[in-house]
Amino acid sequence: MTPTSPAAGAPDLVCQLDNVQGIVDALGSVRWSRKQDAVLELSEHGIVLIVEDARCIQAKVYLQKELFVRYEYTAEARPCFGVNLSLLIDVLNTFAVPGLSNAIELSYPGTDMQLVLKSVDSLEFCTYAEIRTKIPDTISWDYNFEPAGTTPLNFTVKSAALKEAVEDLEWPGSSIQITLQPVPPSVTFRGEGHGDLQIDFMYYVNTDLLVAFNCDKRVSHRYKYKFLGATTSNLPGSVIRENRGSKLTIGRGGMLKVQHLVSVARSFHSHLHIDSAGYQQPSRIAYIEFFLKPEEEDD
Repeated sequence: MTPTSPAAGAPDLVCQLDNVQGIVDALGSVRWSRKQDAVLELSEHGIVLIVEDARCIQAKVYLQKELFVRYEYTAEARPCFGVNLSLLIDVLNTFAVPGLSNAIELSYPGTDMQLVLKSVDSLEFCTYAEIRTKIPDTISWDYNFEPAGTTPLNFTVKSAALKEAVEDLEWPGSSIQITLQPVPPSVTFRGEGHGDLQIDFMYYVNTDLLVAFNCDKRVSHRYKYKFLGATTSNLPGSVIRENRGSKLTIGRGGMLKVQHLVSVARSFHSHLHIDSAGYQQPSRIAYIEFFLKPEEEDD
């Protein structure tokens, strides 16, 4: 995966956004360090941003082409390039001016393989920025997420409740054990510290918090707190305000997938229907996925 050379000066992608803040919220949800490098993959279907740490956690932000008011993709292959995630977010933030429509255009590659951003919502002035890109150091690790069995092992919990549970179990250097069991149908988060702390979500009892549950056998795995905490620590306020749900799935080998939905709709879309699981029309949603490897069990 390497950046491609521009053909006859024409960019591979030119796209426009009408809500910069929504994209900033989506990208910020996967930022757990100021020094994170991200890989951006472009395709005819949209943009995927990938970050990872210590080959133990990987996160993806899916920006489907429907999120953009304009999306012109002409590349024959799928261009891929690296950027510093914090730099990308900080640059996007300069375009998010309160009271303005904040429409911007992104294009790649520029004449020197840079990512080019410029405002397009004013005839009086134009904000322009270039971000130097680089060849990704490594190809993203293959998370190879597969179902743990014929019946999916997953549950959907209110994002606010998930974030609060993880924060309550915080202990430096510790792990969190997640257990699903069919009888009684429940999910347990158990942390280590000065003694043990346990948080239970009982299906049918807490359906306002645990809104969906699928499990046909008991399963239990431990995950490093710093990685599990990264999946919720930067959830944007809009996710909490809109009472959205987050879906957690345990796959083969204990691989944990955490999925969030972040709205990138402008404020006048706030009347759109959101159901009890926190879902909204897909064209205005950025999909966030985290993949966590479990801790190895002691012999």
